[in-house]
Amino acid sequence: MVMGLFILIIGTIGAVDIESYQFIDHLLSINEPGQPEVFEDGVIFTAPSSYRRVGIAFAHEGFAQVYWFRKLVFPKDNFISQEEKKKAPYTDSGILFHVYMVPAHIRELEYRLIIDGLWTTDPGNPAYRMDASGLTHSVVSIPALEKPASTFDAPPGSLSLTYKGPPGESVTVAGNFNGWDPFMYSLPEKTPGYYALTLTLPPGTYQYVFFHRGQRILDPHNPNRIYTKDGKIASVALIQ
Repeated sequence: MVMGLFILIIGTIGAVDIESYQFIDHLLSINEPGQPEVFEDGVIFTAPSSYRRVGIAFAHEGFAQVYWFRKLVFPKDNFISQEEKKKAPYTDSGILFHVYMVPAHIRELEYRLIIDGLWTTDPGNPAYRMDASGLTHSVVSIPALEKPASTFDAPPGSLSLTYKGPPGESVTVAGNFNGWDPFMYSLPEKTPGYYALTLTLPPGTYQYVFFHRGQRILDPHNPNRIYTKDGKIASVALIQ
């Protein structure tokens, strides 16, 4: 179950919205450590949790910044005793991970790992390149992805909403434009897993959230957020 996922994080995950269903669902689909995987505008790097500590550094940053992997763990199920849960409440997924948000101009990442204190290429990635000094770098290609529509691409007087998720599901939007009714506006599924809706609205500032599987979801394509009167976080957009 998606809500059963627990991610143990040392530090922060940067620009990734860890609360989004897209990200959590995708992490749930990773069964074991392997090759780097391009996901939306980032790359997911994984390693076995049997390592004590794993870091990653990139050639385009001069290897000056090391990003440390986090451990992915799951809560123990409800069929074990409370005493056992207290002793070990979480199950190790076997995965350490790091999500790197790729700068827009980068089409290829060269990187090296630090595994238990030693610099090395990525054991899970067979693609590598040797530089002029004879040092090998792991390599992952970044495809040019089509930028999804966002609130900022909407015609004047309208709000364009897009959401990516599992196909064949119900995605709705609610906001201060409809009294926060979570059932009034549904996002039609344009292609499998791609939901989109454009609302015509008078000029003003609008707060809104998506509803998917009964949960409030912030707009992943709109970084502007605000606290509502009831203390919850919502996406916010200005309509001219």
